[in-house]
Amino acid sequence: MPGPRPHGFNLSTVFSTVAAAVPDQEVLVWRDRRPTYAETDARASGLARLLVERGLGCHTERDRLAGHESGQDHLGIYLHNGNEYLEAMVGSYRARVAPFNVNYRYVEEELVYLLTDARTRALVYHAEFAPRLAAIRDQLPDLDLLIQVADESGHALLPGAVDYEEALRTPEPVAGMPEPDGDDLYVLYTGGTTGMPKGVLWRNDDIYVSSMGGTPFGTTEPFASYDAIAQHARDAGGTMRLLMIPPFMHGAAQWSTFHTITSGGTIVLPDEVRRLVPGDALAIAARERVVSIPVVGDAVALPLIEEVERGGHDLSGLAAFNNGGAPLTPGVRDRILEALPHILVMDAAGASETGLQMSSLSLKGMEAGTATFDPVPTTVVVDDLFTRVLGAGEGEGWLAQRGRVPLGYLGDAPKTGRTFPVIDGERFSIPGDRAVVDDEGRIVLLGRDGVTINSGGEKIFVEEVERALAAHPAVRDVVVVGRPSERWGSEAVAVIQLEDHATATDAELLAEAERHIARYKVPKAIIRVSSVQRSPSGKADYRWAKAQAVG
Repeated sequence: MPGPRPHGFNLSTVFSTVAAAVPDQEVLVWRDRRPTYAETDARASGLARLLVERGLGCHTERDRLAGHESGQDHLGIYLHNGNEYLEAMVGSYRARVAPFNVNYRYVEEELVYLLTDARTRALVYHAEFAPRLAAIRDQLPDLDLLIQVADESGHALLPGAVDYEEALRTPEPVAGMPEPDGDDLYVLYTGGTTGMPKGVLWRNDDIYVSSMGGTPFGTTEPFASYDAIAQHARDAGGTMRLLMIPPFMHGAAQWSTFHTITSGGTIVLPDEVRRLVPGDALAIAARERVVSIPVVGDAVALPLIEEVERGGHDLSGLAAFNNGGAPLTPGVRDRILEALPHILVMDAAGASETGLQMSSLSLKGMEAGTATFDPVPTTVVVDDLFTRVLGAGEGEGWLAQRGRVPLGYLGDAPKTGRTFPVIDGERFSIPGDRAVVDDEGRIVLLGRDGVTINSGGEKIFVEEVERALAAHPAVRDVVVVGRPSERWGSEAVAVIQLEDHATATDAELLAEAERHIARYKVPKAIIRVSSVQRSPSGKADYRWAKAQAVG
């Protein structure tokens, strides 16, 4: 197979390349399903044929568009984890349709906003969501094609919808199939936990090379050709097996999945994909001999490590916990390494707008510094005025990415200009995280500016306060937000969930915080809740926490 076309790699051809190289290896394990690469590739092609038959695809090429514009039709993926999610992604790219992630916890009003903002022409969805779609269908006049995946709910097909398995049997269109291109869009909607979700537009080639396996691990040079990808998959011998707990609708889960695919590896799913059942997840991890478990902060890692501590699971084949999307507190990281001293814990940092930016590795007895990372060569910190890149030891600024960065935000030219500025003739991505470059050139992540609290003229980074409170053994989960204050302008408030049957006074919790952070950062109030609400991926929901604090 030749090298990438002039516009680079595309995710459809990446998958078909690996499928041709290792056709009989399992790409996914879920319940009684063990589809091979060849089988999944064929099913993705069936979906692509339906999309093309219905007239969906690319209508305007990239070189005729501004960064915030799309010349492709868009397909929403409104699914829980399963083989259909992967097939829908690959099949869409094969038809030159741009798929995007739909948060399955959204209520009707949020769904209308998202599907309208994304100019959705087609939607693949689980049958359990059919009643919710039926209630809003008349508000989505541009939604032409509904593809319904049968599930345990038993809901009948919506009027005019196509059964998913029937869709896969679509014959080849008379006019043939398009040829996917590296310029085709990869669309990822932000979580919307601090504001309204926005659609981040990437070129296939840029996101694959920067974050989805297109650059071999431990190197800085991308694969030279599809032939090189095929050889890499063959050489790996199917050894990469990953337990996927976070939902595929989360960007980090998609990135980890395609990293695994590039190695011809296997994605293992827990039987229960609607919620985390730690005992079942780890039993499957042991049975399938997974080598890596991605987690999203304490919300995923803590229940898993508690299950490990209870015993009964042979995880001798496990090599790594890979954390991204939300921070691991030092106490939870220490528990992971105490219970599984043979593994490494890798913390990765990045964003929908930057891709993977930096990482840190911790081994038993060699723990990395808190929130301190080794950046990839294209990750930098720029000054407050967006005029230059800071050098080692120059202090605080904006965390930024250069090189392969997104094109923009779908339909939003002003925000595209603000987030992706040009500095000295080069485009950067600066989505809003504050960071410090230390004397050794490492980056200390302070936190997202959008949830930073300005209290009495002092900046308070909420993630630092959350880590300080989480150090108390009675605290199971915590989110810190700001609320209006007559005295301070804004004051920090901690929304806290205690461990079952644990007790702690406010004074005890605040005293623990004072042991780790300056007095001015300590919350002015504590609000106790039975359960801290997070996104399905485990990220903090700051809009929900703010409502608790203000209410």
